[in-house]
Amino acid sequence: MIPEPIVLADYDPRWPQIFEELKNSVASALGGLAVSIEHVGSTAVPGLVAKPIIDMDVLMPSALDVPAAIERLAALGYTHQGDLGVPGREAFLAPLETPPHHLYVCTANAPAARRHILFRNHLRAHPAEARSYAALKRSAAAAFASDRDSYTLAKTAFIEGVLRRAENKTP
Repeated sequence: MIPEPIVLADYDPRWPQIFEELKNSVASALGGLAVSIEHVGSTAVPGLVAKPIIDMDVLMPSALDVPAAIERLAALGYTHQGDLGVPGREAFLAPLETPPHHLYVCTANAPAARRHILFRNHLRAHPAEARSYAALKRSAAAAFASDRDSYTLAKTAFIEGVLRRAENKTP
């Protein structure tokens, strides 16, 4: 199988609206089970270059609520993929007829969800760091056009640095 190239797009002001539409559909299917549904990832940061795929974290009150969420999302056409190596975070393939997106279900206090939200909020509050991240993403995409693992690895030190700075500012 030939790897798919990493394609970045300039920020699209429609991304928040696409997220809201996806969120409304998921929230309706979950019937109030979720604590919140968060738009995370680069498409959630105004002005940031991104792969044009919406990332969503569905936050549940406890791990006991996750099986019900999995069942209700399956009825909506989502395919459960397990944790994909991230303990405490359940991944789903989106239904084909929906806009491209990744959906994850985890508890509200899960480390993966906390990191996503902390990173998003920090970049939203610090446009200069968002611009630096955009430049890094463009450089990494050019260097590792079809190698997603290397692309991700090239961003890791920057992401970890942002998370350290963001955590130092949180009580």
